[in-house]
Amino acid sequence: MTVATQYKNQCYVNGKWVSSESGKTFAVTNPATGEHIADVPDMTEEEVLGAVKAAEDAFPAWSTTPPKARSDIIMKFYQLMMERTDELAKLITLENGKPLADAVTEHKYSASFMEWFAAEAMRTDGEVVTSTIPGLRNVVIRQPVGVVGIITPWNFPSAMITRKVGPALAAGCTCVVKAPSDTPLSAFALMEIAEQAGVPAGVINVISSRNSRMCAKVLCEHPVIKKISFTGSTGVGQQLAAQSASTLKKMSMELGGNAPFIVFEDADIDDAVKGAVIAKFRSSGQTCVCANRLYVHEKVYDEFTSKLADAVRAFVVGNGMDKGVTHGPLIHERAVAKVKEHVEDAVAKGAKVLVGGKPGKGNFFEPTVLVDVPVEAVVSKDETFGPLAPCFKFSSEEEVLKLANDTEYGLAGYFYSRDIGRVWRVAEALKAGMVCANSGVLSQATIPFGGIDQSGQGVEGSKMGVHEYMVTKLIAMGGLGTKY
Repeated sequence: MTVATQYKNQCYVNGKWVSSESGKTFAVTNPATGEHIADVPDMTEEEVLGAVKAAEDAFPAWSTTPPKARSDIIMKFYQLMMERTDELAKLITLENGKPLADAVTEHKYSASFMEWFAAEAMRTDGEVVTSTIPGLRNVVIRQPVGVVGIITPWNFPSAMITRKVGPALAAGCTCVVKAPSDTPLSAFALMEIAEQAGVPAGVINVISSRNSRMCAKVLCEHPVIKKISFTGSTGVGQQLAAQSASTLKKMSMELGGNAPFIVFEDADIDDAVKGAVIAKFRSSGQTCVCANRLYVHEKVYDEFTSKLADAVRAFVVGNGMDKGVTHGPLIHERAVAKVKEHVEDAVAKGAKVLVGGKPGKGNFFEPTVLVDVPVEAVVSKDETFGPLAPCFKFSSEEEVLKLANDTEYGLAGYFYSRDIGRVWRVAEALKAGMVCANSGVLSQATIPFGGIDQSGQGVEGSKMGVHEYMVTKLIAMGGLGTKY
């Protein structure tokens, strides 16, 4: 059975599997092998508008569905996802390239958002607010914002969808999801599960199109869409915000990052190396919270960089489907070119290559560790989004905090220290929406995931995530004076 027949390769609109009426399609390929996986619909503007209309029509019924009923459907969604873990993890690897073990981890992470928000659907409570006016009572309630436009990236083809769709469903919103052009098949597979879980027609609609700009423009400018949720680059996020300004949409945006990873002289070096391997090289460096700049104290610089290089030499790079592979390809040749550019720029300015440093065949690039990287290197300012660990040397806490905060971004930050006073000081001083001390892992469904400054606005996940899809309403009731 071929992938094209094993997995859904049509869009899902108003409870139906549809192709583009134009008959146009575009190809999805395996980034590890270049193999053709499937052809998916290249939808037109009119068809995107049809998806918006389907979500609009479904909103009145879904928004008034009792929270317990919504919760039950979302929990069924979670259970069905877990039953198909092996199958859907393989699909992630096929279209994204990440090793199968990482794909399994993503799938379970993706499912965890549905489990979490199934419970949060029952907790969209309001509150009673004290009145200063005699005879008046104040009640605050939360209501679904309306139809939501969701635009997701390719690096987590499943998890970035559930992280947005889960809270939208819990809040009572309906959705139009623009699937990533490089990895749309996981989105379609989730819709098959949605259908089986009992999500009503029109509540979630998933579209694919090669013309991402057209889709984004429709969703951002359409008056029916009341909120945009986007994960992607800062530049695109700025464009979406500008396009949404005319309708003053509510927005959640998780954008670019330039995460520092700091190793202080009192750190457990072996633990710091393990954390750096995760924080820098997970998914071959293609995550928004990947460490982009590694700052190491001069007293432990040689030890840390030597051990990190040894760890990187032990990586097995290849097709994510092959047994033993730890790191897969980059998503496309443009990603490879960017890593190459960053390496060459750093080396030209005095950096040295400890391991890696060269592109491989196709979409592969050798996992790379650079030492003696100068602060004026491009990688100091620009997010690489690839398997490159540039190591910078520092001598004091004050110095490294200045270096770490010298960026317009503020998504994640990591550091290692065994001094509890320093842990609190540095955690509070780092300019980032998320700070991870003595660990290279932070992503969980239970946490508020989001950044500050040019890394975006709003949060996803946690008990706060569902409120991003709701509006607050005051009901002030008069004529309620107490009679004795």
